[in-house]
Amino acid sequence: MADAGDRPDGTVAWREVLAETTARIDAAGLPVAEARWIVEEAGGLDPARDGDLDELATVRTMARHDDLLRRRLDGEPLQYVLGHWAFRTLDLLVDRRVLIPRPETEAVVGHALDEFDRLAVGRPGDVTVADLGTGSGAIGLSVAAERTASRVWCTDRSEDALAVARANLAGLGRPASRVTLAAGSWFDALPDDLRGRLDLLVSNPPYVGAGEHLAPEVVDWEPHAALVPGPDGTEDLEVLVDGGLPDEETLVVHRGPTCFAVMNAFPYTSGHLMVLPRRAVAGLGDLTGDEHDELWALVRDAVAAVDAAFDPGGVNVGLNLGRAAGAGIDGHLHVHVVPRWSGDTNFTTTVANVRVLPEALADSWARVRDAWPT
Repeated sequence: MADAGDRPDGTVAWREVLAETTARIDAAGLPVAEARWIVEEAGGLDPARDGDLDELATVRTMARHDDLLRRRLDGEPLQYVLGHWAFRTLDLLVDRRVLIPRPETEAVVGHALDEFDRLAVGRPGDVTVADLGTGSGAIGLSVAAERTASRVWCTDRSEDALAVARANLAGLGRPASRVTLAAGSWFDALPDDLRGRLDLLVSNPPYVGAGEHLAPEVVDWEPHAALVPGPDGTEDLEVLVDGGLPDEETLVVHRGPTCFAVMNAFPYTSGHLMVLPRRAVAGLGDLTGDEHDELWALVRDAVAAVDAAFDPGGVNVGLNLGRAAGAGIDGHLHVHVVPRWSGDTNFTTTVANVRVLPEALADSWARVRDAWPT
């Protein structure tokens, strides 16, 4: 530590630099906490050791500080200025080749890990996961780091983005041996033997329409192709929902502009459908007017279809909002449409997590599809 009285003329301690940086950051209307991040990055200081701020800045480190501060004051996002950013358990390299990892994406990983854990119960082998459109690798590398039974494919059509993901993979340590990077557009990047055989697909694709407003800090700095897939903003989402597979394999019964109907892969009874918005929303209040209207119109059509296809004694229609209410995927609301018969028992799992159904899912899909109102 250098005292002001015994240090060479013309030198300055990082604590003084921090005070000036804070004033300039504050004057620019930016969060003052950013000043300390910039100072710590420039000086290589340990955030946990306040005494490091009393060390003297060198000519080289001050030049780096001035460059970082200038870039931030020019509007460049802090994450790009620093060159890295914390994401769950990882510290990821980030620059203008990839989107900035955000808390919302951390929540996506949380939902993916919940589903991973459900799939892994009683399973002797690994769970195969694909992170399509991986960007920096934030999602796929987090899954690999946090679940040792994972085999993860991280893909992107951008070679620039894959270069960033590759750098982050190099710093992952032992979990890196369970990760494969591949170049290509969505499902095209996967080997043929994985098509339709993935255990878990996770993605944070572009979803902004061409005419939608974005903050200048986003639109001026982050890669456009990772934000805007086309005029509607749903173009890449539709590819992922389709799964690169025909409807008879994905079990999608009907697609609308904002919502769709699909057979439940784990049905309570034959003909069990789910109706859900294309966009992941947790509550009814999060739906747009168009989504709300189409959701309930498709529920009406789904009831008509199962009535015509199965002639049940009744139909259960309902949704569970929130984990405490029984929602299996609480971040994406879905309405269940379940045919029922007096005395049926398939609704209840009785032995070894098994339900016995009288026909294959593909046959139920065909019956409902043929009966869907036109």
